[in-house]
Amino acid sequence: MGVQADFALQSILLLPVHFLVWLYSILSFLPWYYITGAGQRKALSKRIKARSTTGRAEGPYRSVDRFDSLATVDFPGKDTLDKLFEHAVQRFGKAPCLGTRDVLSEENEVQPSGKLFKKLILGEYRWLSYNELDTIISQFGSGLAAIGQEPKHTIAIFCETRAEWMITAQACFRRNFPLVTFYATLGDDAIAFGLNETGVTHLVTSAELLETKLKNVLSQIPKLKHVIYVDQRKVSAEGYPAGLSIHSMQSVQELGALPQNMARPIVKPQPSDLAVVMYTSGSTGRPKGVMIVHRNLIAGMSGQCERIPGLGLRDTYIAYLPLAHVLEMTAEISCVTYGCRIGYSSPQTLSDQSTKIKKGSKGDCSVLRPTLMAAVPEIMDRINKNVMSKVQEMGVVQKTLFTLGYKYKLEQIKRGYDAPLCNALLFRKVKKLLGGRVRMMLSGGAPLSSATQRFMNVCFCCPVGQGYGLTETCGAGTITEVSDISTGRVGAPLICCEIRLRDWAEGGYTSKDKPNPRGEILIGGPNITMGYFRNDDNNQDFFVDDNQQRWFCTGDIGEVYPDGCLQIVDRKKDLVKLQAGEYVSLGKVESALKNCPLIDNICAYANSEQNYVISFVVPNQKKLTELAKRRGLVGPWEELCTHPDMEREVLNEIKVVAANIKLERFEIPVKVHLSPEPWTPETGLVTDAFKLKRKELKNHYIDHIERMYGGK
Repeated sequence: MGVQADFALQSILLLPVHFLVWLYSILSFLPWYYITGAGQRKALSKRIKARSTTGRAEGPYRSVDRFDSLATVDFPGKDTLDKLFEHAVQRFGKAPCLGTRDVLSEENEVQPSGKLFKKLILGEYRWLSYNELDTIISQFGSGLAAIGQEPKHTIAIFCETRAEWMITAQACFRRNFPLVTFYATLGDDAIAFGLNETGVTHLVTSAELLETKLKNVLSQIPKLKHVIYVDQRKVSAEGYPAGLSIHSMQSVQELGALPQNMARPIVKPQPSDLAVVMYTSGSTGRPKGVMIVHRNLIAGMSGQCERIPGLGLRDTYIAYLPLAHVLEMTAEISCVTYGCRIGYSSPQTLSDQSTKIKKGSKGDCSVLRPTLMAAVPEIMDRINKNVMSKVQEMGVVQKTLFTLGYKYKLEQIKRGYDAPLCNALLFRKVKKLLGGRVRMMLSGGAPLSSATQRFMNVCFCCPVGQGYGLTETCGAGTITEVSDISTGRVGAPLICCEIRLRDWAEGGYTSKDKPNPRGEILIGGPNITMGYFRNDDNNQDFFVDDNQQRWFCTGDIGEVYPDGCLQIVDRKKDLVKLQAGEYVSLGKVESALKNCPLIDNICAYANSEQNYVISFVVPNQKKLTELAKRRGLVGPWEELCTHPDMEREVLNEIKVVAANIKLERFEIPVKVHLSPEPWTPETGLVTDAFKLKRKELKNHYIDHIERMYGGK
C-alpha cells in the first residue's frame, strides 16, 4: 500500500512539471525554431547524400557533393605530408599546437584487494606552438639522419599516444623516412615479427616500453642498431645486446641541432613514396603491415575533414586513442593541418573518475575542455553505463525528473529538434564529465548501438558522427553528417572515395534485396592503400579496375538506403553455419545482447558441428553483485562468476533482451561462461580498438567451450 501511495503522490507532484514542460515547449518552439535554423537542419538530414554513378543498385555510390570526380587533396599543391605541415606552420606559426600535462605527484593507493594502484596529480597543459614544433621536428629529423637513418629506409615507432609520437612522425615525413607503427599493447612475438619483417635499424619508443617489453625481444632483432627513448629520465644501457646503441630523444635532437648536421641535404618525399607501414593488431593471426603512401593519407584526410564543419583555430582535440590506429593518426594530422590544438591524454586519466586520477583532482577533460573527441563504441558504452548507474542511485524525485527530461529530449532529437531548457537544467553536469564544450564526437572502430548514440546526443548535447573505414582505406570510407538525425548508420561515402556492393549469395545478401540493396562493401578511390608489406597471400583483397582505380574488399556486409547512406549489417567472417543449416551472424548476436544491463562485453561462439550458440560474457560487476545479494549469494567476485545460479540468471536476462530485439531462436546463446576478468588490449583478447580477437578468445576459453558443448 505504501509503495502505491508514494507512486500516486509522485504522479500528482509531476503534473505541474508536465504542464510547465508543455507550456514552455509551446511558447519557445517558434522563436527557437527560426533562431537556430532547425528547419534547415532537418531538411539537410533528409536530403539525398549519395547516388549511384551507374544507376544500378550495386553502385558505385558517390557523395553528391563531389559527384564528378573524387577529392585527392585538401589544399592545392600540398600533396605530401611534409608540405601539409609546412603549410600549417606558415598559417598558424605562433598558435598553440601540441599540449602535455605535467605530473605534479604520484601516490600508491592500496585497494581493498591489497593491490597497489598508482594515482596521479597532474598540472595544467604546457603547449608547443607551431613554430616551436617546427624547430624540434627539424632538429630531431636531422639527428636521426646523423645517427645513420637513411631516406626511404624504414624506421619504427613503438610508443604510447603522446606529443613525441607526433613529433617523430612529422620528422620522418619531412625526411622521407617511412614510419613503421605498432600498437603499444602488441605482444612480444608480434613486435619481433614486424621489426624483422620491415628490417628496421632505428626504433623510437618510451622508457617504460623499452624496459618492460622490448628488452625481452631485442636479441631476436639482429638488424636493429639504434633505440631512441622519448622520456626525460635516463635509461641505463646495461643488459642490452652488444652493438645496440641506446639514445634519449633529447640527445638526438641536440645532435641534430649542430650546424654541420642541420646543413645535411633533405630528401623530400614524393606523393607515391611510402609514408607509413601500419601494423594492425588484427582480430586473427599475425599482424599485417599496411603500406600507405603520402597521396593515400592526403586523399583520405581530405574526405574526413569535409565532414567536420568549422574545423579550425577555435577547436581543441583530446588525444587518447592509440596513435598506431589509423583513426587517431589521421585525426591528429588533420587537426594540426587546420590549426586545432591537440591536448594529450590517456584512457586512465581522461576524466575526474579515471583510474589513475587521484580522488579530488582533475582529469584531462576537465582541464582541457575539448571541443572535438574521437571514441570507440566500447568507451561510449562504458560512459553510458556509468552515468545511468549514477542515475539509479538518485532519490525518487531526482530520478523521475531526469527520466522525464531524458524522454522529452529524446523525442525532440528524434524529430530533429533540441531541448535547451533540459540542456541547461538537467544535462549541464553530465556534459562537464567531458569538459562541457564538446561540439562533435566521432565514433569508429566498431558499430555503435543506436541506444548509446542517442544517450550521447541527449546527455552530452552534441552530434555523434559514426565513421566507417579501415587501415587499408586510410580510415576513410563514410562518416555521418552532423545534420543527420538517424541512428545505426555510418553515413554516405566521403568525397575522396566511392562504394560498391558485391553480392554474397552464400550469406543471402544481394543488390536485389528489398527494401534496400545489400552486399559485401568494396571501397575504391585514391585513399586505398598499396597492400600488405611482403604478404602476397592477403593482397587478393585489393584490385585495380579498368579505370586504374584501386579497390579494397572489406569483408563487411552493408545495406545502402535511398538517401545514399550505408549501414553495416554483417561480416563475412562472423557468419557460422550450424549443424541444422541455419546461418548465425555472431556480430549481430553480440551487438544485440550488449544492450543487456548485466553484460559489459560478450563474445558469441558457434561450432558448425553443433546445433546451438554459446557465449562468453564479461558481466557488469556492480549489477551482478547486486543480483547475487538479492539471491542470497555472497563471496569473492571470482566465485560469483563461476556460480551456476549466476550463469542461469545471466542466461535468463539474455533471453529477455533477445526476445525484445527479436533474435531468432537459433541465434540466442543456450549456455554462458562468465569471465571475472575484463577483456582489454593488454590481455590480448581484444584489439586496441576493442574488437574481439575470436581466435585468441577461443583458445583462452577452450575448456569452457568443451564443457558447454558437452565434451567435458
